[in-house]
Amino acid sequence: MTSSNPSNPGDFPFVPGKLISHFDSRPVESQAEGWTALWDTEQNDLWDRGKPSPALIDFLEGGGAGVDDGGKGEGEGVRFLSGFATVDGEKGNGKGRLPRALVPGCGKGYDVVMLALHGFDVYGLEVSAKGVETAKQYAERELKEVRAYNFGGDEAREKCLKGGWKSGKVEIVQGDFFSREWEEELGKGGLQAEARGEEKGFDLIYDYTFLCALLPEMRKDWARRMSELLAPGGVLVCLEFPLYKDLKHPGPPWPLREGIYWDLLACGGDGLFESEEEVQRAMQKESHGKMERAARLIPSRSHKVSKGTDRLSVWRLKRV
Repeated sequence: MTSSNPSNPGDFPFVPGKLISHFDSRPVESQAEGWTALWDTEQNDLWDRGKPSPALIDFLEGGGAGVDDGGKGEGEGVRFLSGFATVDGEKGNGKGRLPRALVPGCGKGYDVVMLALHGFDVYGLEVSAKGVETAKQYAERELKEVRAYNFGGDEAREKCLKGGWKSGKVEIVQGDFFSREWEEELGKGGLQAEARGEEKGFDLIYDYTFLCALLPEMRKDWARRMSELLAPGGVLVCLEFPLYKDLKHPGPPWPLREGIYWDLLACGGDGLFESEEEVQRAMQKESHGKMERAARLIPSRSHKVSKGTDRLSVWRLKRV
């Protein structure tokens, strides 16, 4: 676990791009409209990584190795990550069903499909109708002809393709992350847990380029929604990005730091800082927020754009 920045922001010179120009001076209330416009004009390549997250794949296939289990016993805190769900009906989460995962701002759906292939029922959330249709088409193709980039190696790929574990379902949903309307629609489709005596919420939520796409003043609401959507015993997995970008530079992607995630999730703050010194001081604040950090890991693999600077942090709801 580390608390230092992975590199000097000065090592990465700032060059304004199309995304920054597109969102320049755009207020909070028209952010969703801005992303929809990019989808509608087929400019989603501005953020498309072309494959699922290698860091998340390795984390899943390692069974959540390196994650503090909160004193429940070795592996208990993230047991649904270990071994996945098997064909004989033995479910990795011990709840008689496949674990549920959510990917907000799922884009083309790379991570959604990959999670499904690793034994999760996965819900990808996109604000754009065009984005939803694009992700649905990708999922349909990829689930029929599974590519190797969904796995960390041949052993995991063969185990999936030969029935060593049960793949989950994929559902792509149009909605605003900050609204409850899409949740209600999923409830009508069977996601609602209370009627079946289950815990509500998602067992895993993955954030990579979602928080950094939001205006900084939207961060506190992001943290609030994450705490509402996460199931007790579930984990929020954040691939922290971009940690290399100068805090004074605009976005999207907006610059982030370990201290920003800490302030938002562990302390219940607003995640707004103007200097590196302020961010470092945030790490010393008492944890009065709704979440606790179970791990912060250095991925051995990540996307090329930020390899060597990313960190993968794992969060869970505090136990009452």
